[in-house]
Amino acid sequence: MKQLIVILTLIFVSPLSQAEDIQYVSDQLVITLRTGQGSSYQIIRTLPTGTRLDVIEITDTGYAKVRTENGTEGWIRSQYLSPEPIAKIKLEAAEKKLEKLKTENISLREEVQSLRKHRRELGAEGKTLQARLKTAESELSRLKQVAAKPILLDRENRELQQQTISLEKKLQMMAQENQVLKDRSQREWFIAGAGVLLGGMFLGLLIPKIRWKKKSNW
Repeated sequence: MKQLIVILTLIFVSPLSQAEDIQYVSDQLVITLRTGQGSSYQIIRTLPTGTRLDVIEITDTGYAKVRTENGTEGWIRSQYLSPEPIAKIKLEAAEKKLEKLKTENISLREEVQSLRKHRRELGAEGKTLQARLKTAESELSRLKQVAAKPILLDRENRELQQQTISLEKKLQMMAQENQVLKDRSQREWFIAGAGVLLGGMFLGLLIPKIRWKKKSNW
């Protein structure tokens, strides 16, 4: 099957084609990289299975000129080339990718656990903040009540001051009335005393006269 693919490739590709593409050593154990097209040419090095090569030229003789990753150029049998990595390399790549995915999966799980833990912490913190908010609201309400007391006290104080002023005015009026009554009483007592004094004086003058008249009649 591989030989058929190589033959079809050789039919449609020019022997002197200079187009470079990337190919790999096919699923063989070891192949040789030579200085020319044929087994009589000197071996430059051996290429293990899966070696990555840059194809420089493919000829109709069944050979291909290639370049290794370190820049070494030479000729190999084109039938050993494959446009895709061999199954072993694919498996290794798949295993590496799987291992990477496993690592990423573990990392994602750890991140999910961390996020869940953070969410729980946020939930607990939110409950704590709600409790603190309720406490603050209660304290604010208490402070408002305390702050309202001076206002009420000030209002009551003003009312008491007004009442005190009114009572003082009433007391002043009562004191004035009392003084008027006291003055009136004193005048009345003075008049009464004067009347008694005058009455006594009158009687003192009248009684001797009455006694003298009685003696005269005797």
